[in-house]
Amino acid sequence: MKRLGISIYPEHTNQEDNFAYIKLASKYGFKRIFTCLLSVTKSKEEIIEEFKQIIEYGNKLNMETILDVSPRVFDQLGISYKDLSFFHETGAKGIRLDASYSGNEEAIMTFNPYNLKIEINMSTGAKYIDNVMKYKPDTDYIIGCHNFYPHRYTGLSMSHFLKTSKQFKTLGIQTAAFVNSQNASIGPWPVDDGLCTLEEHRNQPIEIQAKHLFSTGLIDDVIIANAFASEEELKKLSEIDPNLLRLKVEWVDKIPNTERKIVLEELHFNRGDVSDYMVRSTQSRVKYKGHHFEVFNPKEIKRGDILIDSSEYGHYAGELQIALKDMENSGKTNVVGRIKKEEIYLIDQIQPWQKFELY
Repeated sequence: MKRLGISIYPEHTNQEDNFAYIKLASKYGFKRIFTCLLSVTKSKEEIIEEFKQIIEYGNKLNMETILDVSPRVFDQLGISYKDLSFFHETGAKGIRLDASYSGNEEAIMTFNPYNLKIEINMSTGAKYIDNVMKYKPDTDYIIGCHNFYPHRYTGLSMSHFLKTSKQFKTLGIQTAAFVNSQNASIGPWPVDDGLCTLEEHRNQPIEIQAKHLFSTGLIDDVIIANAFASEEELKKLSEIDPNLLRLKVEWVDKIPNTERKIVLEELHFNRGDVSDYMVRSTQSRVKYKGHHFEVFNPKEIKRGDILIDSSEYGHYAGELQIALKDMENSGKTNVVGRIKKEEIYLIDQIQPWQKFELY
C-alpha cells in the first residue's frame, strides 16, 4: 500500500496550526506524519508533553507518526537502544534513525515490546541495510526512509537514489522519500532552500515530484518535508494514482475524434521490445484496425510529442507513440499533442510493459 504524509515541527509552530494542518491532510487521505527530535533541546518531560498531543491527534485521524532521532538524541535524553519506552509514551508508531549504530543495535531495537517500527536511513548507501540484516532483525518492524536536504545542491543524485532504493526494495522493505512544497518554509533547521530528497525536485511542482517518485516503482510513501503545504498542493497529491503514471496532454489544433479517443480512453502500456526513440502503445492499432487514419499534422517530431501513425504506415495505423528524442517525421505520422512541459522528463521512467494513462 502506498501512502502520503506530512511533516510537523512543534518547536517552530503553534499547536493550533499543527492540528489544523493535520486535520486538513487527513481530509485528503494522508496517512503519515514525520516529526523531528534532532533539533529539539528540551527535556524528556517537555518533549512528551509537546509531541504527545500532536501524535495522539494524528492517531485519532488514522495518521501514524514516526519520530526522527539519532544516537546523539539517545545520549542527550539518556535513552538506551534496549529500552524504547520513552518513544512509546509519545504514542508514536516508530522511530527513524537519521544516523546509524553498528547494525546490531538496530536489529535489537526491532524486538522492542511496543511494536515500534524502526525506520532505517535509505540515503546513506554503503550497504548499511545489508549490515543491519546481517544481525537478524525482526523484519516485520524494519522500514526505510530517505533523507531530505535543506541546502541547495546537496540533494541526492538520481543514480544514487535508484541504487540505494533498490537495496531496500529488493529486501521487501517498505520505503519512503520526501518532496518539497513550494508554498512552505518551515523545517527543522534555519536553512530554507526547500526540503526534498532528490536535488532535481527542488523547484518542481509538488505533484510532479510525487509522480516521479512513485513512477520509479521503488517508493511506497511520499512525505511533504516542509510545513505548511497549501491545500491546493495537498489536493493535487491526493489525486495522484501511485500505481499508474498519468501524464497531462497539451493538444494541437483540430484533433479527429478517433485520435482523441485513442489518447484519452485507452490504458496504454509500453511494448516489451523497447525502443530508444519512442514509447510504443500498440493495442489501439488492433482495436481500430480498418479505420482510415488521415495524415493531418506530419510536423517535425520533438521529444515529448504524442504521435499516432496514419494509414500511410500500413499495419502501424492507429499506433500511439511518445517521442523520447527529436526525430525526423516520414510524413506518415501525426503529431496530435505533447506531454506537458514539466512532465516530459517522466517519460524516461516508463519501463517495458509499464501501464500509463494520458489525460
